[in-house]
Amino acid sequence: MISRRGFLGLLGGAGLTVAGCGALAPEVAGESLTSALPLPARFTVPLPIPATAVPVRPGHYEVVQRAAKVEIIPGTTTEIWGYDGTFPGPTFHLDSGGRTVIRVRNELPVPTSTHLHGGVTPSQSDGYPTDVVIAEGRGFRPPQGDHSHDDLSQWTFHEAARDYVYPLEQRAATLWYHDHRMDFTAPQVWRGLAGFLVVRDDEDDALPLPKGERDIPLMICDRAFEEDGSFRYPSLDPTLLMRPGVDDAFMAGVEGDVILVNGAPWPFLEVDAVRYRLRLLNASNARRFRLRLTPGGRFVQVGSDQGLLTAPLAHDAITISPGERFDVIVDFSGRPAGTEVTMVNTVGAGAARDVMRFRVRRGAADDSVIPKRLSPAGPVPTAVATRVFDFRRTGQGGGGSWTINGRRFRPGRPLATPRLDTSEIWRFTSDFHHPVHVHLARFRVLSRNGGPPAATDAGWKDTVDVRPYEVVDVLVRFEGYRGRYMLHCHNLEHEDMAMMADFEVV
Repeated sequence: MISRRGFLGLLGGAGLTVAGCGALAPEVAGESLTSALPLPARFTVPLPIPATAVPVRPGHYEVVQRAAKVEIIPGTTTEIWGYDGTFPGPTFHLDSGGRTVIRVRNELPVPTSTHLHGGVTPSQSDGYPTDVVIAEGRGFRPPQGDHSHDDLSQWTFHEAARDYVYPLEQRAATLWYHDHRMDFTAPQVWRGLAGFLVVRDDEDDALPLPKGERDIPLMICDRAFEEDGSFRYPSLDPTLLMRPGVDDAFMAGVEGDVILVNGAPWPFLEVDAVRYRLRLLNASNARRFRLRLTPGGRFVQVGSDQGLLTAPLAHDAITISPGERFDVIVDFSGRPAGTEVTMVNTVGAGAARDVMRFRVRRGAADDSVIPKRLSPAGPVPTAVATRVFDFRRTGQGGGGSWTINGRRFRPGRPLATPRLDTSEIWRFTSDFHHPVHVHLARFRVLSRNGGPPAATDAGWKDTVDVRPYEVVDVLVRFEGYRGRYMLHCHNLEHEDMAMMADFEVV
């Protein structure tokens, strides 16, 4: 059965209370793992900046998925699975409209599938979960079981490596790439298979926003650790080869008690007293964050999942669910040297309430400006159809499933067949926290429970935070390519337990 904490999250989302519990927190989105080793002091580790990927020749890159030993918790080592053996993987800085080929070589003991989250990508390079790369010399057959699908006609196998082709016919945006393997996305991302891909274009580059060292990607996530420093995760099969899924207590999702930013626990960053552009990504399996700056300070949002807003929006706090991105400007000007500003998570408890700290070291020149207008609004597409997708838990105990429209995921059985270059209204309904991600397409949030969208719903998005017992309408635009794509919950434990669906763009 669902854990007590997950059950309370369901009730809290409905605005209910339980005798003796008081008002229930509606932000609980998973069950927390407790690390077995002492947690490090906060704000003692410098913020790492992921390496920039370097092409092997123009338009062509190669990365290797491999295991590596790294120091995450000071004084211990952790084996990660990373792109080029790093966590996060290297950041790709790519130009819009510049066709890019990324060869991914797998040297891990498990199959992998790489998805470019937010990419307008041909279906054969989208990272479909049964389109996998297997390390050279390793055999593999899909495991049979309640969460798996052994119909080999739905699988594609690549030995050693494969090329992912990204035409990048899309506007500038902060994207990210991560593993998307059938039934095992959650534990493989937990072990480190994720990184940034930043698309750039002339429109974004021409704006006088902070650039260079003042344009910083921040991958925020949570993890838990064993006593020896290895990752702690409640897999039913730690080899990640035969039996998918997690212990029943974690069916709501897995949260860790250590907050990592760019792979470092509660790091600090020394900043000048100027403006910075922060590219915020929630790469957690299940944890949601409500980010706030203390003491004082605001986030000025300039971009969403799919690029620039029409105009900047100021927020005192930003709620960010797994898979979502926010491009924000934080202004440290006027703060004296030695000032410390902490980014906190106001829905976190204990150490998980802190995220990272900024330390103002000195004043400096700053020629950046936040323009009043960022990007033209463009025409609003007209919807040609309306569809409903209900995200809900069905069944009980170990046999319970996370489903869409009452169906467990079955490859090759689409729930929708939208036409290319059209738009539709998709209505998402839920029983729990479900961050809904749509591959290929971009969308605008139209309403929540029949009312206006949240202030943080602005702009073109590909992932939307659907809260317990909520109805969210989005206007989805299908552009780019025909073929098979997916929508799914980006709580990765839910995704692995079949909360996915195909749609076919025709």
